[in-house]
Amino acid sequence: MLALACWTAAAHAQTRPTVTSLGPDFPKVEIFIGNSFFYYNNGMPSQVSQLERAADPEHKEDYRAWMATIGGSGLDWHDVESYFRPGAIAAYHFDEQNNVLFDERDRLFDAAVMMDCSQCPIHPRLKSVFTEFAGKDSAIVRAHGAKPVFFMSWAYADRPEMTAQLAEAYTGAGNANNALVIPAGLAFARAREKQPELGLYAPDRRHPSPAGTYLAACVTFAALTGRSPVGNLYHANLDEPTAKFLQQTAWDTVQDYYGK
Repeated sequence: MLALACWTAAAHAQTRPTVTSLGPDFPKVEIFIGNSFFYYNNGMPSQVSQLERAADPEHKEDYRAWMATIGGSGLDWHDVESYFRPGAIAAYHFDEQNNVLFDERDRLFDAAVMMDCSQCPIHPRLKSVFTEFAGKDSAIVRAHGAKPVFFMSWAYADRPEMTAQLAEAYTGAGNANNALVIPAGLAFARAREKQPELGLYAPDRRHPSPAGTYLAACVTFAALTGRSPVGNLYHANLDEPTAKFLQQTAWDTVQDYYGK
């Protein structure tokens, strides 16, 4: 009962964000910079693209996402400037018929979604590094014409107190850098509150299960596009009741966090 109370409290406690939308010029091409929380289950960013394409099938070729991930990494491990080199990441992609398409865009990415290591933003010895590189990397992203976005990660399954701490750290970084924050961690806490039996974690109690990755993707979709994932036909091979619950949880969390 105490653990459930901790998750319930954590699901709602945070500083209010000052940036609540990326519109009207919503991003369609993103780079996700982070660690294994992104690349588990064949990549959370690929699921975001699947949700986007399912929501806008007439323009599905417009939506793409890339990952630059290092296992266990903090933001200070990444050379963000190098990810914007012409002719490197995102220089080409493949269509559904496996034809290679070389991209000719004014900018490589519309947005860069960045995540620090799972505990770095709140670790006594590393939180100042998070603050430093959140500022440096936001400036680099903007210099290349893209929008910086921070991905608020989730608490470990056995440490629910991390939710509010991470929410405070990421919201503070977002406000300091005029950047949107994706409240995935708050969605995990909300889902645990409503359906504690639903497995959102891998056996290590840190990384996401397939359901956890899908929930994170739905939150990211809602935050980046301003659209509700509720009713989206892409379910990532989850059963329909589970997918619908996670879609609704994601949308409710985004609406609450952005105060809409």
